[in-house]
Amino acid sequence: MNEDKQIHIPEPKIAKFLFTDTRFAWFWLLVRLYIGYEWLVAGIGKATSPVWTGSQAGTAIKGFLLGSLEKTSGAHPDVSSWYAFFVENLALPHPVLFSYLITYGEIAVGVALILGIFVGISAFFGSFMNMNFLMAGAVSSNPILLFLQLFLILAWRTAGWIGLDHFILKALGAKHKGLLPKD
Repeated sequence: MNEDKQIHIPEPKIAKFLFTDTRFAWFWLLVRLYIGYEWLVAGIGKATSPVWTGSQAGTAIKGFLLGSLEKTSGAHPDVSSWYAFFVENLALPHPVLFSYLITYGEIAVGVALILGIFVGISAFFGSFMNMNFLMAGAVSSNPILLFLQLFLILAWRTAGWIGLDHFILKALGAKHKGLLPKD
């Protein structure tokens, strides 16, 4: 497409302030630390449990997945049939693999968010895990974490401003490409 014919729709001022203004970076730091802490604690809890990563790895996730399959019936099932198909045919046959993926995925997302490195990517993978937990019928803190992570994805440039992303993006020349807010 010719650049002369492109239409650029400007962002509303509130969106610019929330998602690209470094004065709001402190807020995103608090959100990041909260979500990162939640993921890290959940992952470490699983990493130190024999039913997640020890001698009985896969036991806990198998129980969770079987419980989700029980929620597929009734007039208003908590778990949709297409997700039940995924659980039955992909996750349940490989409980040890999924047990380790979840455990170390939670730790990786937690550490990355706390350090402020690859915030948008980390929040995306955290959101992906939260969506899977919700699709499997587990509510808990998943809706709140999912909601906050979606905003972290939108605010990726300033959410990592007080963190390692600030330095990594500068080193990659992102400021010159217009990806970083001005200091």
